[in-house]
Order: sequence, then structure tokens, then C-alpha cells
Amino acid sequence: MTGSDFYKNKKILVTGGVGSIGSQLVRNLLKFDPASIRVFDNNETGLFEIEQDLHSPTIRILVGDVRDKNRVDLAMDGIDIVFHASALKHVPLCEYNPFEAVKTNVLGTQNVLEAALKNQVEKVINISTDKAVNPTNVMGATKLLAERLAITANYYKGKKRTIFSSVRFGNVLNSRGSVIPLFKNQIREGKCVTITDREMNRFFMDIPSAVNLILTAGRISRGGEIFILKMPALKIIDLAEVMIEHYAPKFGFRPEDIPLKIIGKRNGEKLYEDLMTEEESDRVYENDEMFVIAPDSLPGTMDEWRVPGGFRHADRDTYSSKNAPVADRDRIRNLLKNF
Repeated sequence: MTGSDFYKNKKILVTGGVGSIGSQLVRNLLKFDPASIRVFDNNETGLFEIEQDLHSPTIRILVGDVRDKNRVDLAMDGIDIVFHASALKHVPLCEYNPFEAVKTNVLGTQNVLEAALKNQVEKVINISTDKAVNPTNVMGATKLLAERLAITANYYKGKKRTIFSSVRFGNVLNSRGSVIPLFKNQIREGKCVTITDREMNRFFMDIPSAVNLILTAGRISRGGEIFILKMPALKIIDLAEVMIEHYAPKFGFRPEDIPLKIIGKRNGEKLYEDLMTEEESDRVYENDEMFVIAPDSLPGTMDEWRVPGGFRHADRDTYSSKNAPVADRDRIRNLLKNF
């Protein structure tokens, strides 16, 4: 998906650059011989660790917060491509700290977009989530607004060259704060594995797939698109039971020693997630790997690349995890081998 010279000699900024996605994105970008990669984050320890880990003269470490418009503007000076991965992403934390979620996910994104226009950046790829589709929680609502800000920036940029697009993720397995490290720690400590609801399921992707989607979007975007990886769904209870089976013996327990406990849905949680809205499904294209939602008022954009990209108009559907193909337990077992 990413084999090209597109990123060679480019100056790249990654916001949220020491997070699960941002740090792996930085590592992958190094393979394409960019001129420089600025790793921007407010996590001082994480920045120190990635600098020590990579030991690359291509890396520039920038301490800063997307909430600080002047800092973002300075960080973007001379940059060609921006990957905006900085966000508050945990549903319960955003529910109880909504103003903080707005400051980072909405105002922070606006700062990134305005700085990109001011600095004549070539491309900005905003990283979003399926929780932005028909949102029922603060995190999803703020990410929806961030998406809309990114897409509509293409309309008010005037004659500036910058183009803006988004990628929309499902749940990223084994990312920080996700259920895999949570369940693994509960099993390690011999505690109950906590499930919110037996029926809950989610679209899922692994970190390498997420990063490949971002890099592909960076190469082929023309402005205003939303890129979505084709993903199966996974029942959370199936994941929990397979993890108990897999990890309990490794930590000195029998699988039957680790019970499941149903704790109920958390504030703002949905049983199922959607990849796109009904309205968006009217203008979705696909190839074997991904969907792309075409911009609704930039005519001709899709025609520029859908044929070379192997894209075709997709059949109209709801794209909900409720009726998506569900990974069986053998597939989950194979996934766990990578963690």
C-alpha cells in the first residue's frame, strides 16, 4: 500500500507523535527517506523515549500542545505534510471532562488547520474514528466536528495549495488504553475480566494496518475525502474468552480461574459502531482494501484517481458492526500471536 517515493525528501510533522499510532507512523515514515520528521507531542517522557529508541538524525523532537496556536504555527514552518494524530480518545474521560475534549479535539484541530494554511503545507491528514459517525458521546462528537473542520477547510482555503483529508479508524487493537492490554493485565493479576455488555462488538484493525491506511491516504488524497479501511467486526466477549484461554496458563492460572464480569455500558458507549452515515454511503467508493467517501461538493475529485487506484462505486449499505462479518475465535487466536 505504501511502496512509493512520495515521502522521499519531504518535511513531515506528526502531531501526537509518541502515541500508539503516531510513534509507529514515525517509524514507518523513516523507511521512505524523508528530509525530516518533526515529532510533536506534550508527552515529554514519550518524546525522550522515542528519540533514544530511534537515534535518527531525521527526527526532530518538539515539545508542544495543539491547544497552543503559536506553538503549532512555529512547529509547522517549512513543513510539506502534516499527520494530525493528537487527540483525547478515551470515551469515559471525555464524558467527564468535556471542555478538555473540545480544547484538544476541536480547537486543537482548528489550530493545526489554520497553521497549515498559513505555512502553505501541501497536505494535512486528520486521523479520526468510527465514533464520529452518529455520535452518542463527547469524544465522538468532538471527533465529528474535527472531521468536518478538516473537510470544509478545502472550501475556505481560497487559492492556497493545502489540501485536507481524513482517515476514519475502527478500534485499534493493542493500542494504549484499548481492551487488549486491559484484559491482559486483569488476567495477569488473576482478577475478573470486565465486559460492559455481552452483545457489544466493534470494527477492529491492528496498528500496522492503521498506519498503512494513513500513509496511503497521504499519497492519494486530492482533498475532502474520508478514507476507511475495510474491517471485520469482533465481539468483545469472544475476545475476552479467547484471551483468558490464551493468557491464563502463561500467568499461572487455569482459564476457569478467571471469571467474566458484566459491568454494564459506560456513559456514552454504543453496542455497535458505524463506519459511515446513510448520507455518506451515497458517495462511497471502494477497492479491495478500503472505502473512500468522496467530498460532496468538489466535483471531479474522485474521477482524478479512482481508476488508477482501482476504486469503483460501492453498493449502498449501512456499514454497521451490527451486521458486519464477525471474526471467529480462530482468527482472534491468530491475532493474539502478534501481541
